[in-house]
Amino acid sequence: MHYQQNTPAAAATVLVTGIGGFLGGHVAMQLLASGYRVRGTVRSLAACDRIRSQLCAAAPTGAGTLSFAQANLCSDTGWDDALEGCRYVIHTASPFPAGLSSDANDLIRTAKDGALRVLRAAHHAGVARVVLTSSIAATNHGSGQAPYTESDWTDPTSARATPYYRSKTLAEQAAWTFASKSGLDLTVINPGMIFGPLLGPQYGTSVGLIQQMMSGKLKRVPRFGFAVVDVRDAADAHIRAMTCPDASGERFIVGGGFLWLRELAAVLAKSFPAYAAHLPRGDVPSWMVRVMAPFSGRSRMIVHELDRDLSVSAAKAHRVLNWRARPDQDCIRASAQSLIDYRLIEPA
Repeated sequence: MHYQQNTPAAAATVLVTGIGGFLGGHVAMQLLASGYRVRGTVRSLAACDRIRSQLCAAAPTGAGTLSFAQANLCSDTGWDDALEGCRYVIHTASPFPAGLSSDANDLIRTAKDGALRVLRAAHHAGVARVVLTSSIAATNHGSGQAPYTESDWTDPTSARATPYYRSKTLAEQAAWTFASKSGLDLTVINPGMIFGPLLGPQYGTSVGLIQQMMSGKLKRVPRFGFAVVDVRDAADAHIRAMTCPDASGERFIVGGGFLWLRELAAVLAKSFPAYAAHLPRGDVPSWMVRVMAPFSGRSRMIVHELDRDLSVSAAKAHRVLNWRARPDQDCIRASAQSLIDYRLIEPA
């Protein structure tokens, strides 16, 4: 499945930042299955046993080629050691808040400074390429029109730019500026909303939405939507971009279809009929979300995107990386099945 590199995978060590996260874990698992050596950064080495058991349960052959390094996006300490001997870096680590940060500037500073910290250390170590995880949050909220492409950028000064959208946009722009000045070989992946199978009982904001829906906590949903991508396909795109010669200096949107929240609920109801009664059945009128926005962080996050088509084009990833996404429904079903399997939602 992965792009054929010119050198054997066994010869290459890949640093995966955020290996304890949803995407980082899947990237590491696929790298291990392909024969790469993987070094993952963690904020605390206490997490290593959990991460190792989750990754090696799925890719048992990788047990001997997985190692860890302690490094934090907020500190220079540890990054040079983490990068020693690495040929590639896949930088997936970034803050993704469940709600509006109490300090928007803190979120933006962590994402931007953290990315630059990794890129500087990667440049110093002489790595062959860095693949940076950005987001369609950095493409979809500017002057462009759907379907959004890699030529589109979110306007960080507009009212539409939430702190999270700004953090992804400014971090990516800072990364491109650094790469152009330093000569670092950089590729950026801009995934849609990431769903898919969990590697353990931890889950983030995207899968948390499905958890809330299936637990009956959301009776009605606003007219808000997003492009989705399976975590396995997002990880595959990162690995293809790591070795594809034509990916150098390029950004790639990886996303499938666009789904309104109501359509997401319909997929879940059809696939898991036992939970259908728990799922949202009505709409929250857009005017009501606007009224609530001054008092609700969750409403403020989406108020400017209500009723807006935020679909994307992955044509460039198809063409250059030979990347393909599985059906949209598959990633949604896989997230829900994981929540059931890990008993993160009550039995129906």
